[in-house]
Amino acid sequence: MNLQLFSDLSLADLSDATSGGADRVLGGAWLGQLDPAVAPGWPVQGIAAPLLGKSNDCLQEIWRCDAACAAGESEGILWRRAGNLLYGVIELDENEFVGSTSGSALQSAAAEAYRRIFRLLDSQGLPNLWRVWNYLAGINAEVDGLERYRQFNIGRQDAFLEYRHVVTGNVPAACAIGLASGPLSIAFMAGDLPAVPVENPRQVSAYNYPSVYGPRSPTFSRAALVYLPGQEILFISGTASIVGHQTVHSGDVVGQCRESMTNIATVVAEANRLARTLPYTLGELSYRVYIRHAGDFPLVEATLSGLIGDAVEIVYVQADICRHDLLLEIEAMASHTLGSL
Repeated sequence: MNLQLFSDLSLADLSDATSGGADRVLGGAWLGQLDPAVAPGWPVQGIAAPLLGKSNDCLQEIWRCDAACAAGESEGILWRRAGNLLYGVIELDENEFVGSTSGSALQSAAAEAYRRIFRLLDSQGLPNLWRVWNYLAGINAEVDGLERYRQFNIGRQDAFLEYRHVVTGNVPAACAIGLASGPLSIAFMAGDLPAVPVENPRQVSAYNYPSVYGPRSPTFSRAALVYLPGQEILFISGTASIVGHQTVHSGDVVGQCRESMTNIATVVAEANRLARTLPYTLGELSYRVYIRHAGDFPLVEATLSGLIGDAVEIVYVQADICRHDLLLEIEAMASHTLGSL
C-alpha cells in the first residue's frame, strides 16, 4: 500500500486529487476559512486559522491511498482505515467538561479525547499512535493559575498512563497549536507496527522537560519513522527555536526561524541514521509553518527561501505557538519507497 500527501489543494484541485475514487482518501485537513456546507465524506480536521501568502482563503490537504478505505465512527471519532493504517479526527467542546472534578475543562477534554482514541485503536488492533495534530483555543492563556497548554499536557498524559502507554521514549510525533477559538481538535494516524522515535541531540527530549514548563511534560517525540508495506514515512513534529529546553532568540523571528531549521536539519540527520531507505533531505520535505504574528511572514518566507530554496512545498499559517516567547513553529514530512538504498 502507498500513502501520499496532497497539500495546498484548492476545491478545483481536490477533484483531480480524488480522481482515483473518494474511497481511497484516508482523511485530511481543511485550513483557513472553513465552509461548513462542504462535507467531503472522509475525516477532515478543520483548522480555522488565516493562511499567509495565499490569494485564496482556504486550502485542503488529503492523504490518499492506492487501496479502498473502510470507514467508521466511534465515540465521536470519524475514521478511515486502509490495511494496517488508520486516520481519525475528534473534536470536543470544552464547555461539556466545565465543572469536572478531575481538573480544568480543557484538561478533562484532552484526557477524554485521548481515552477515546486509545479505545478505538485497541478495538481496531492498531495500538501504535504514530502522528498527532492537536489544536486548541487560547493555548497561552492562563486559567485558574495555569497556562492552558500545560493543562492540555496534564490531560494528555493522564490518558497515556491510564491506557498503559509509555510517556517517554516511543511516543508519537505531534504538534500542539493555538487557534483564536473553536473546539479541542485532534487528528491522528496510527498503525499496527511501532514507530521508530527520533530525538534531537541539541534538545532535551520534550517528555523530559523540567517542571518549570508545567506539572507534566509534553508527550511527543521530535520525529518518528513509520512503516507501511513498501513505504517509510518520516514525520517531524512541530519544531521551534529551542536549544536544550530553553527558548533562544527571544523577540527575533529571523533568528528563531534559522534555529528551528537547524533543529530540523539535526532531526533529519538522526532520522537518516535510523532509516531503512535513502537519506532524507531538507529540500524534499513538505512543510507547514505556523507564524504567531502575520506581519512576520515576509521575513520568515525570505529566510526559508535562503535556507531551502523556493521550490519546496510550504504552507504558512497564522497561529499561536505552545510557548508565549516562540514566534514560529515548523513541522514537516516526507516518504520513501522501501528498498531504495
